[in-house]
Amino acid sequence: MRDWYWWMLLGMAIVTYIPRAFPLTFLEGKELPPVISGVLRNIPYAVLGALIFPAVIYIQEGNILFGVFGSIVAFALAFLFQNVMIVVLGTIGFLAIYSLLF
Repeated sequence: MRDWYWWMLLGMAIVTYIPRAFPLTFLEGKELPPVISGVLRNIPYAVLGALIFPAVIYIQEGNILFGVFGSIVAFALAFLFQNVMIVVLGTIGFLAIYSLLF
């Protein structure tokens, strides 16, 4: 392999390691203010929404309704049952039937 590959791999490792090591070393045993703690608690949900939303739009080429209906069913199942397996399997089942009908 070429040298640039190893430098790139080392750079990615460092960039990934720093944000993980910083809180563990400097914030260990310290209590964060409630506002910061609340913001940090909600970051995974914001990132998940940012990753999922484009996939909903482009899930099936030429048919935006496929993704929109799938997301509506997923939201409804999540609201009613709050079990990830029920949400995933129910949405897959709905979209399988929808794709057969339309």
